[in-house]
Amino acid sequence: MTSPEPDQILADMRVDIDRIDLAMHRLLMERGEIIDRLIEIKARQGGGSAFRPGREASMMRAMAERHRGLLPLDTVEGIWRIIISTFTFVQANYSVHADIASGDAAMRDSVRFHFGFTVPFVTHNGPAAVISAVARSAGDLGMTRLDSGPASGAWWTALAGDSAPKIIARLPFVERPDHPAGMPAFVVSKPLAEATATEVAIRSVALDRWREGVPRALAGLGGEILGNAACGVGLSLLIASPGGVGDAALREALRAAGANDIRIAHVGSHAARFEAPARLP
Repeated sequence: MTSPEPDQILADMRVDIDRIDLAMHRLLMERGEIIDRLIEIKARQGGGSAFRPGREASMMRAMAERHRGLLPLDTVEGIWRIIISTFTFVQANYSVHADIASGDAAMRDSVRFHFGFTVPFVTHNGPAAVISAVARSAGDLGMTRLDSGPASGAWWTALAGDSAPKIIARLPFVERPDHPAGMPAFVVSKPLAEATATEVAIRSVALDRWREGVPRALAGLGGEILGNAACGVGLSLLIASPGGVGDAALREALRAAGANDIRIAHVGSHAARFEAPARLP
């Protein structure tokens, strides 16, 4: 029996590739039909937010854990982020307002990687402007760097209050040393009534002044300081801690470190950080 010629083998492989491409396109269109039905059901129920930060984080973790083969994880993650963000946009049009005060390139890369090119990208000078734009919008998102720099001041205090925008996610969902859009960033939205991720709680904490024992006290709770800035006659800290740590435990730890005049405000929450290796097998 004669073995197939290399040209015939290649032709057969291209047929397989075309078959797979067609199947993927049909599945995307089928996903669109499901989203269309979802929109109808939500409309009958009186609407609701299209954002599901907890679900998105879970989907991205599962994708990273199961991924194998030659195709880079960067590519797979980017494709899924575009699919998720675009179908969310189809459900309820939104824009992403982003702070470029510390530089445009890294923020632009992060927005486009996580939200694609269909979702409008609006730039602002500083996180305070981003939060203000989100607060005025019908349902937009905001993005600000974790390290916004001292010039931004205690920007997180604008997230305090029941009706103020809140942090709903930390990007990237899948962290790794060689991530193409790995700048740590927070996603901000108007308060979500449901589908929030609460594994990590984010608080704005005002103190009378800095105490050397504060970082150690927070570390004892599994927490950390993400930002600090002078605020009024005291100091404001942006603190992340496990979702199970309550205000009372946080206040007690800060008092034990010598802090006084402690005022705590919840400014958001997000899924726990998920780190993938630089290269998967």
